[in-house]
Amino acid sequence: MTATAAPRAPKLRADATRNRERIITAAREAFVEHGADAPLDEIAKRAGVGNATLYRNFPDRSALFRAVVLHVKTRIVAHAEAALADRSDPFDALQDFVHAAADEKLGALCPMMSGRFDPFDPELVEARSRLEGTVTELLDRARHAGALRPDVGAGDVFVAISQLTRPLPGTTCVNFADFVHRHLQLFLDGMRAPAPSTLPGRAITFEDFQHHTDATPGA
Repeated sequence: MTATAAPRAPKLRADATRNRERIITAAREAFVEHGADAPLDEIAKRAGVGNATLYRNFPDRSALFRAVVLHVKTRIVAHAEAALADRSDPFDALQDFVHAAADEKLGALCPMMSGRFDPFDPELVEARSRLEGTVTELLDRARHAGALRPDVGAGDVFVAISQLTRPLPGTTCVNFADFVHRHLQLFLDGMRAPAPSTLPGRAITFEDFQHHTDATPGA
């Protein structure tokens, strides 16, 4: 599938806006549960709209993918900003963000992000920039407070979130989702300073993570 860029949507009426938001929410749930090939008819049914309304808002699957990815990234930014504003303890703020971001099921949506969009799409670029800035601030605050080990980068956080929220193949592993937050806390405890060990390799940056999720398959 070739990368596509979408212009900023024109301002919609209130009822049209609600329909669009319901479609995006339903699509996110369907893609998490069934993958990128979830039937569009089922998404329209979940959203409580007709197929014509879905296609009027999103003329093809790529347009819907883009809207869902932008929606999720915007929500993750909001979680980071809330953690910065609500928590005085820097490591508590980081923990709050990681657990909230995991609930967005980023790992389940990673296959939708690879090679499907124009890397210079203005809205996606803006969302990436805000995400990188807020998460970097969370890490810097914890690091400057002496609570975060120095060899951890923003990409390490997103790799952990993505891997722990990525559905595993087969039917016997479906209940692993029940343990995501338990294992995220183990990961977070391992990020605390002082570090009991030296990590192999180097800290993963946000750019490293973004390169792998945005790369064209096979590149």
